[in-house]
Amino acid sequence: MNRGKKNVVKNSGPFHLWTYGRGLVRGYVLSLFLFLIFGIIITYTKVGEGLIPLVTTLVMILGVVYGSIYTVAHIGTKGWLHGAFVGLIYIFLLVILSKMFLTGYTLDRFVGYRMLISMAAGSIGGMIGINIK
Repeated sequence: MNRGKKNVVKNSGPFHLWTYGRGLVRGYVLSLFLFLIFGIIITYTKVGEGLIPLVTTLVMILGVVYGSIYTVAHIGTKGWLHGAFVGLIYIFLLVILSKMFLTGYTLDRFVGYRMLISMAAGSIGGMIGINIK
């Protein structure tokens, strides 16, 4: 029995593209699910719309952390670095989609803050993912 050995992806290339992709998809799916739940809560309760910025930040953090945990648990090395990279890709793809589909979307300091938050959350998720056995 191999109890102490991690399930690490082998021969996935130097950049682990498939592993990153699966982690990002899992993070986005979790985010969409959480946004759906919050949308239902806002629609059918008296929760104010003033919570939307806080909830979007929390959902982003949870999505990045989950995607980073999955990715780093399968890569098995350099957890903080791979996690931060997952966080950066996560927010970068959201910025690209926002620029494509939203008119008047501008890159401001809040986007920079979200990039820093997502990289920090990804690093923390990567540290958690590297220690999961």
